[in-house]
Amino acid sequence: MAKVVVIGGGYGGITVAGGLDDIADVTLIERRDQFVHHAAALRAAVDSGWGHTIFMPYSKLVSNGRVVHGTVQRVEGKTVYVSGHEPIEADYIVLATGTSCPYPAKYNVTESEVAKARLSQTRENLARARRVMLVGAGTVGVEFAGEISSNFPDTEIVMVDKADTILGTPGYVDELRDTITKQLEERGVRLVLGSPLAYMPGSDVGVLSPFEVETVDGQKIEGDIWFLCYGARTNSDYLVSSFGQVMRPNGQVNVDKHLQVKDHPGVFAVGDITDVKESKRADAARAHARVVVSNIRDLIAGCDMTTSYEPGKEWVILPLGPDGGASQLVTREGKTEVVGPRETADIKGTDLMVSMVRNQLHLQ
Repeated sequence: MAKVVVIGGGYGGITVAGGLDDIADVTLIERRDQFVHHAAALRAAVDSGWGHTIFMPYSKLVSNGRVVHGTVQRVEGKTVYVSGHEPIEADYIVLATGTSCPYPAKYNVTESEVAKARLSQTRENLARARRVMLVGAGTVGVEFAGEISSNFPDTEIVMVDKADTILGTPGYVDELRDTITKQLEERGVRLVLGSPLAYMPGSDVGVLSPFEVETVDGQKIEGDIWFLCYGARTNSDYLVSSFGQVMRPNGQVNVDKHLQVKDHPGVFAVGDITDVKESKRADAARAHARVVVSNIRDLIAGCDMTTSYEPGKEWVILPLGPDGGASQLVTREGKTEVVGPRETADIKGTDLMVSMVRNQLHLQ
């Protein structure tokens, strides 16, 4: 059987591994001891019922291959070097290491028990806090404001961003921004827009410690706890020595229409690590993975690659807690439409797609 090494066990990585398990000897390399369903991470930071739900084992993902837990040090040709393990040889390699984001949008520790303990402390701190400051009014800040306001309705929330509007991603329509803004204001969230903070609080994120800061234009903000809600960083340092010529300054990897890494036949990339011009979302990583699965299947069969990836129009599902929010969707005809809280709850807000991920991991 062809040997496939998938580096990274996030949404894209597990989709590739599962999609090739019947035709290849798949090795998935992941530094964390369990899969983390980061799409539900913000709810887990406020609701104790989700503290264990978002952590899932990899044990049933592949039946013909294996999961190796360790940190990839480098990739040379078709050999992958992993700390604490012998070098792993491959016929095909898939890069799926994604991005790191400030806590609690993503948990950057390898042990799930450590992450659970920090989440428990964060929930306790939020329950005691009277005033919360969120720095960043993109999708993370907006969704976190929704989770906090749903679970702690008496807590004062301030969201700060240097941009003049929330949700500044190109491609998001004004109707979405207006709908979300109205719901945030109805929940009592104070929006401080158009001026960045002059300085950050002296305390760490998620720590209960009163502070006072001000924006560059002089608006004072007092709080008891704060969180940084922007600043994703591509996890690609392990590629610099061999792939530096095809990496962007932001660490993303240059891929062609087949999602094969430029000048590296048989090496593919999916998800946040690619330089595909689109929002970096879990659904995009899964879509990339399906393309790569199809193309590797072609190559294993001795055929040319037949599947290409073309980014579509921007869409996003933005729950504000279990029963609020709005979504920007694309119809079958290719038109953009915005739907409100009920539809958003039906799509994502209630379950946060936990069932879908558990199915992928063969846990139900």
